[in-house]
Amino acid sequence: MMDPETTRVNERTGLLDEQLRNVNSSPSDMDQGKEEDQSENGTGQNSKRRKPFHYSSIPTYIQDEGRVQTPIETHTAANYSRYRYYSKLGHHQDSTLAIPDHVLPSYIFTVNVPFQSAIRDSEGKQNSLVTIFSIWNTMMGTSLLSIPWAIHQAGLAMGLFLLVAMAGITLYTCYRVVQSISKEAGSAGMMEFSDVCRSYLGRWGEIISIIFSLIALFGAMIVYWVLMSNFLFSTVSFIRGEIDDTMEDHNGTSVRCDLPAFTESSVNATSDVFDKVWSKTHTVPFFLLLFIAPLINFKSPTFFTKFNALGTLSVAFLLIFITIKASEWGINIDFANQDAVSYVSLFSWRFPAFSGLLSLSYFIHNAVASIMRAQRHPQHNARDLTIAYILVAVTYTFVGLLFYITFPEKKDCIKDNLLDNFYPSDILSFAARLFLLFQMITLFPLILYIIRVQVMDPIFKSAYPSVKHVFVLNALLLSICVVFAIFLPKIGVIIRFSGAFCGLAYIFTLPCLVYMIDLHRQGNLRWYHILFHGIIMALGVLNFIAQFIILLF
Repeated sequence: MMDPETTRVNERTGLLDEQLRNVNSSPSDMDQGKEEDQSENGTGQNSKRRKPFHYSSIPTYIQDEGRVQTPIETHTAANYSRYRYYSKLGHHQDSTLAIPDHVLPSYIFTVNVPFQSAIRDSEGKQNSLVTIFSIWNTMMGTSLLSIPWAIHQAGLAMGLFLLVAMAGITLYTCYRVVQSISKEAGSAGMMEFSDVCRSYLGRWGEIISIIFSLIALFGAMIVYWVLMSNFLFSTVSFIRGEIDDTMEDHNGTSVRCDLPAFTESSVNATSDVFDKVWSKTHTVPFFLLLFIAPLINFKSPTFFTKFNALGTLSVAFLLIFITIKASEWGINIDFANQDAVSYVSLFSWRFPAFSGLLSLSYFIHNAVASIMRAQRHPQHNARDLTIAYILVAVTYTFVGLLFYITFPEKKDCIKDNLLDNFYPSDILSFAARLFLLFQMITLFPLILYIIRVQVMDPIFKSAYPSVKHVFVLNALLLSICVVFAIFLPKIGVIIRFSGAFCGLAYIFTLPCLVYMIDLHRQGNLRWYHILFHGIIMALGVLNFIAQFIILLF
């Protein structure tokens, strides 16, 4: 007589064999099964029992012309759902339930997802060094230009503390994201955190995670437009000034304090017509449309992905640029004399500006699954993620601290775009602006493409439903960018608000809620878990509210 455990295994194996026989079933059989399932759901019977076979975020893929579609045949989607379902059961309960690879149809292993790595074989895996560098490179963004300004907002000591504390908090919640995805996906490995939120928090959890992920993209889109307007204005003005020899004399000083670099006053009074036509906040945001508008309507962004390496090169150039300038300036700090030009405050009540900015600077939670999925040794995920965050924190600290303590004028003069502190005649700053301008022109269409996919694909089942749809969406997005570039061209403010808002959900709240629900289901939730994660969620709420409070200072 068989023991109860053997009986359960045989029953599960029989059910597994029945599902494997359906792999080769005809589309008509699958459609009939789908109709039966819909009928049962309509009567409210057996919906929970049948749900795992059909309830899944089926991956989409991009054709060559850029259209995003779901699998063509219904049985393809159903079979892939079964594969994920049994893989998850085998991962959590019994390895006997894991479907052998050799009996699976080939399409199970060739599902492509936009901006996500497909399921790869051993030859397609990446080592830890590549994983660490990918995370570092992804997190390095435009906020690097605002770190010195943000340190001054918080005070030197408080700024350094926030760099470390926010790195620790975001590292922990990012690790929780990675762990939850790994646990839910099992051996299938094709889930995103939005799928995890749906599994634990329901449909609204998934919607909230997607919305707040889009908010981060909106923030990046607006910041890019403001900076591109700034850099385009600066580049054209520099070239005209050099040709006409009309550049403003900076009287031997190396940095600008009272005025942003390359404002209309950067060219002498004889160029009144040029100043009226070429205004950084009034006309340049519109001139920029001439360069960007033709680039954002492509069906496929493949061409622009070829310039991804520019991100690494631009960061390297900025590090070299700041190191050279700091070596020229020397150390300029004074903690005692408040009237001194080089006086440095250790603490300021405006420190939430820095915590809000760091929420976006350390934000990679919506992209980390795609990077970690290609990891050759998943057991090293925690180590590699920690090393990557340490490198990011070191980079931010190096740029922010070095620029801040060596800046030769009053620290109040430091702009939220550190390049605005340099005169137009500075060759290195001109090269940095030109380099970053070209990089952002190639990256901006990618950002809009990702937004287009996440907005249109769920609604129209295509990222390019028609020229009309794409034109309307792009016109709306560009209008938002132009409005911010005209009325609020302050990247520090934009980054800290968008960072605090998207971080409220995606960094501080959702990972903690998912983890506590998982502990509760296992019966392992304790009071100290609730206290610790409750504090993290409360910090997220306070961080967001504080962004409005400091506007009163």
